[in-house]
Amino acid sequence: MTTTTREIHLASRPTGWPTDDNFRMVEAALADPGPGEVLVRNTFLSVDPYMRGRMNDVKSYVPPFQLDAALDGGAVGEVVASADDSLQVGETVLHQAGWREHALLPAKQVRRVDASRVPASAYLGVLGMPGLTAFVGLARIADLREGDDVLVSGAAGAVGSAAGQMARLMGAAKVVGTAGSPEKVAWLTDELGFDAAVNYKDGPVGKQLKQHAPFDVYFDNVGGDHLEAAMFHLRDHGRVAVCGAVAHYNDEQPSPGPRNMMMIVSKRLTLRGFIVSDHGDLAAEFYERAGAWVVDGKLTYRETVVDGLDQTVPAFLDLLRGGNTGKMLVRL
Repeated sequence: MTTTTREIHLASRPTGWPTDDNFRMVEAALADPGPGEVLVRNTFLSVDPYMRGRMNDVKSYVPPFQLDAALDGGAVGEVVASADDSLQVGETVLHQAGWREHALLPAKQVRRVDASRVPASAYLGVLGMPGLTAFVGLARIADLREGDDVLVSGAAGAVGSAAGQMARLMGAAKVVGTAGSPEKVAWLTDELGFDAAVNYKDGPVGKQLKQHAPFDVYFDNVGGDHLEAAMFHLRDHGRVAVCGAVAHYNDEQPSPGPRNMMMIVSKRLTLRGFIVSDHGDLAAEFYERAGAWVVDGKLTYRETVVDGLDQTVPAFLDLLRGGNTGKMLVRL
């Protein structure tokens, strides 16, 4: 028998900001699992900022999405048919065949997750790639030390909200974040335990950060004016974990860099970019520590959830505009 399902294809490569026209909904038929395969019914799909870069046909750390083929990304789902003894029908699994309702996959490409203690969706956020990214950026890239003062940009997103809380749990003396609305600022300070937060839409971010500076560590999700401001407010020998630059993902022309690059020399700063997939050796420690923090209520999270595969593209576009608080997810 076959399973009739739907998936979203990349119809054309975006120029600047993506639009609905760059995507196409396609009906597909999946065969029953062959030896060593499983059929998964997806229950939650992840949309993430890095996906915008994969829509460009450029050489990068991960291959670009192919035209007229299903996009992919993180997803969790239920095994509905299995031809592999390692996975049973009804188990919850994590995999990378998102942007579709069902996925037929080799069993070795999925990972069983425990949805009895935390919701399955958490494995796409605080206990998934975003959480691991925050942990790697702090523990290894920024070399976070007890007593550090930490600045996190994009702090109300999936990675930033985890990074700010983890910094505190790992010994930071002060944690400050930037976000794009009064509601997000309030969430950071009232619920997540940030010492302070600023709304970058209220004025130049550098001026707003002055009263909270200086900082030892900057976790950068934004780039642009945020990176420039952070370098100005870092102490000598400050460390920057460069995770992303969402401010520039939709630029049609390259943007100029920060205007104060000489501060890297004068302050002896360390700026280090990283890709989380290069640091899989930290995954076991992350799952142990973060899992305990979540269960104990020390590491909390929020999800912005939309319903239905038809809402995947709008959710992705809204994510790029900063329309999410915490992790942006699509529930099927």
